[in-house]
Amino acid sequence: MFSSVYSASLNGINSQLILCEVDISQGLPRCTVVGLPDAAVHEATERVWAALKNSGYACPASRVRINLAPGDIRKEGPRFDLAIALALLASTSNVSYFAERLKDWLTLGELAMDGKLRPVKGVLSALIMAKKSGIKNVLLPAENKYEGALIKGLNCFAVTDLQQAWQCILGEEESLNLAKIDENTVLTNPKLETNSDFAYVCGQVIAKKALEICAAGSHHLLMLGSPGSGKTMLARCLPSIMPRLSDKEAIETAMIRNSVGQGVSALSYCPPFRQPSSNISLAGLMGSFEPGEITLAHRGVLFLDEFLEFKRDCLEALRSPLESGWAEIARAKLHLRYPCRFVLIAAMNPCPCGYWGDMQRECKCTQYQRRRYLARLSGPLLDRIDLHLHINRPNSEEILQEELAESSQDIAQRVEMAVAIQRKRGERNGFLNSEQTRKFCQLDRESKCFLQKLIDHSAISGRVKDRLCRVARTIADLEGREKICLNDICEASEYRALDKFSITV
Repeated sequence: MFSSVYSASLNGINSQLILCEVDISQGLPRCTVVGLPDAAVHEATERVWAALKNSGYACPASRVRINLAPGDIRKEGPRFDLAIALALLASTSNVSYFAERLKDWLTLGELAMDGKLRPVKGVLSALIMAKKSGIKNVLLPAENKYEGALIKGLNCFAVTDLQQAWQCILGEEESLNLAKIDENTVLTNPKLETNSDFAYVCGQVIAKKALEICAAGSHHLLMLGSPGSGKTMLARCLPSIMPRLSDKEAIETAMIRNSVGQGVSALSYCPPFRQPSSNISLAGLMGSFEPGEITLAHRGVLFLDEFLEFKRDCLEALRSPLESGWAEIARAKLHLRYPCRFVLIAAMNPCPCGYWGDMQRECKCTQYQRRRYLARLSGPLLDRIDLHLHINRPNSEEILQEELAESSQDIAQRVEMAVAIQRKRGERNGFLNSEQTRKFCQLDRESKCFLQKLIDHSAISGRVKDRLCRVARTIADLEGREKICLNDICEASEYRALDKFSITV
């Protein structure tokens, strides 16, 4: 007796359709699982047999073979438990009847020994894959019902145990169909929620303008300043002025969070904000079998505080993602590609003690120590960061000022207008390629003359020249101008403070 049902494996953030095949034949009671299963899949037979018995179903006392096809893809985790159990039930029933019903079902879920269903990760990815594959019906654990309700066009059934799952296959539990529930039960978060507001930042007018440019054009920023100058607070205020995510981007970020086991109970339109520790490993930052921090920051902000305290291999690994927007993971028999379109905000001290250039405290480092400290930041990585900013400590008048500064809400309105202009072009300024930069960042005669003198004097690379033009394009967009003028390119060049600072160290 043979039957099969579809399930899905999770590879990184993407899912692949897996056919769970069960064959029951005469012979001594024995169960074999093939198809490159890991230890968790091998152990599924113990969970499934106990769940069948405790749910009131007869366990097959025959030779059982379970195949997870295709056989050249490694299967990991307990997500195939429900598929195996349903295929076993179908094999011991009217095979021809259930074979026809099971071919349009995708099943996901881990079985407890009492027959209850436990949630699994990567459900959103599996649902998107099922919709593309033309599968109509999906069985999910009840705790994954919010993910099931987010994807329209599928009949998703949220079940609590094996008995309910089998009744759904028989067509007896239409009340569990998530497509028939009220749309108001699908939670969304259309507002940008943040605990930081630029209204409470003392002074720092230039830094606020630089962060406004970052938010409007998706540009990367490096802040250099002594401890207490406000670098961390400025970075944490950035999400409050960033544009809200579109529906497609919100689903995309939710799918990434869901692939690492984070439950998605609401569709958030707030850009993600990630702040990994400086002792993070290369795999934790870039990703491996699961997405890393740069992918979890996709469509949002990646804040690296104490930038030069990160390991050298982690910093240098950022070069390619900063330009391409993709993290390529290559291992033996493994090649994964994670999206990582994020805004990098890095903060660092100017020297080991942190007070070089500070007007209130004296630096205790030698010139050799300062040069050695800054040498951790390589030229190729620095070239890929659009803006460098020296953050000065606010004075006493700014700190004691009672009147609030411009709020994040007012700044966000200007950012939204600039982003709308860029979306009409088809791409954010910070992610323009060379061809798009030539097309959208055309300079007038005065701007070209200024840029030529800057290149001759500072020996900047072609990459830096393109980034200057993109920043100037964003400044013009914020002011609602169609063409880039001389003031735009001059202001963009002023945000390269680290090039000038390194000369004086």
